Amino acid sequence: MLHELFSVIEDRKANPKEGSYTAHLFAAGEDEILKKVGEEAMEVILAAKGQGDARLVEEIADLCYHTLVLLASRGLSLGDVEDELRRRHARAR
Repeated sequence: MLHELFSVIEDRKANPKEGSYTAHLFAAGEDEILKKVGEEAMEVILAAKGQGDARLVEEIADLCYHTLVLLASRGLSLGDVEDELRRRHARAR
């Protein structure tokens, strides 16, 4: 699902559609994207501290989405993150 979502994000970057929240974020620029990543990270913490597991999952989904938008805005990919995790896993063995 993350790869599918990232494909949609990249498509919105390349082909902005009117009314698309993702296209809006790209048009607003990196500072706005970073602001949203920070807001969502705080919401994850608040959810974990007392809003229940369902809310925590919702907020983590929001954080993942905004993080993927940040990656795409920088010309990076989900594969770059996967590669880094593989490198870390290999070193931990």
